[in-house]
Amino acid sequence: MESRSPVVTHLSWGRMEVEGLAPGKDFKLWPGGGRPWDWSETGTRHAPGIQPADVQELLDQGSVIVVLSRGMELRLQTSEEAVRTLEAAGVQVHVEETTAAVAVYNRLAEAGEPVGGLFHSTC
Repeated sequence: MESRSPVVTHLSWGRMEVEGLAPGKDFKLWPGGGRPWDWSETGTRHAPGIQPADVQELLDQGSVIVVLSRGMELRLQTSEEAVRTLEAAGVQVHVEETTAAVAVYNRLAEAGEPVGGLFHSTC
């Protein structure tokens, strides 16, 4: 049996709550789990934004749909290389403001789709 992606149960500025995980600020989520998203692991900054190394873990964990958030004020960019990495793997990509990204992600997770996501809960 495949693992379901955890649903985001709360989102507000600087705080997210996700099924089965401790509350936090930013998250990487995938089918069967997730963890806090620590930007310092890959040197991510608002610009140039989400990097291929940020999305690789989502691929490694079996995500076939990926939702990337842009932050609550759309300040987080997404590098073209990250999108190309996902598309080269045959992954469907959604890039949205964080509130919209959570809505898309939750809809897909609740439908049982193997969705992963990167979520930034501030700017």
